[in-house]
Amino acid sequence: MPSAVERPQPPQESIDTVQILLTNDDGIYAPGLAAMERELRSIGDVCVVAPATEQSGVGHSITFLNPLICKEVYDGDRRRGWAVEGSPADCVKLGIFEHCPQRPAVIISGINGGLNAGINVLYSGTVAAAIEGAFFGITSIAVSLEFDEHAQFEKAAHIARGVIEQILATKSKEPQLYNLNIPTSAIDNPQGLRVVPMGVERYGEHYIKRIDPKGRPYYWATNEPPPQPGEHETDLTALAGGFVTLTPLQYDMTKRPVLTEMQDWKLTLPE
Repeated sequence: MPSAVERPQPPQESIDTVQILLTNDDGIYAPGLAAMERELRSIGDVCVVAPATEQSGVGHSITFLNPLICKEVYDGDRRRGWAVEGSPADCVKLGIFEHCPQRPAVIISGINGGLNAGINVLYSGTVAAAIEGAFFGITSIAVSLEFDEHAQFEKAAHIARGVIEQILATKSKEPQLYNLNIPTSAIDNPQGLRVVPMGVERYGEHYIKRIDPKGRPYYWATNEPPPQPGEHETDLTALAGGFVTLTPLQYDMTKRPVLTEMQDWKLTLPE
């Protein structure tokens, strides 16, 4: 009997190729994403899966009541990636399981236009995308640049890529989650890099009250007063000093010491 005809196989990825999933919350056409993509191409194969429109401040929302629409986006003849009508976390899920040619070794979220430090980490779609990657056991890094109308994303991406390479070369084998912030002053006058905890000082208690044309009151957040520095250095104080900051994060929100304390409580349900 004639031998079976072998079907052509797709080319295998080089064993040295690092698969990178790149996303953000500013949208697939954001300049920070494009700058980060260009830099990351020097260290791996970049798969871009990002929101079709800006999703800043959506936190860790996901889409499950509606279908997720995806569209291929091209840069000339080159397929740049996928635009998803969903949240940053949605993009990471689809990137891992549908669009990356192989499982990502690392997930990068950014560059965001605006810092994600202090308690803003809890609201950030940029950080949420990195957290989503960490859920799946993949080292993930959120990258943000201080807001500036003339932000130098190319220089920021160069800084970020250098830090990312050092993280990947130095970290333990276990997947980790990081938050990287770059102040504007560090672009042309770098002070160095600080590994610091996330600041938890409260701010943003004030609102401006106004009346709309129909006589209804509305409120506009001023983000004031600014957080007051605490006794120890945090991402907020280091950024104010002109330092690039790197913070290891975790998504397990259980307060372990209190959990241990509560084991001795004699809690019962009412009869």
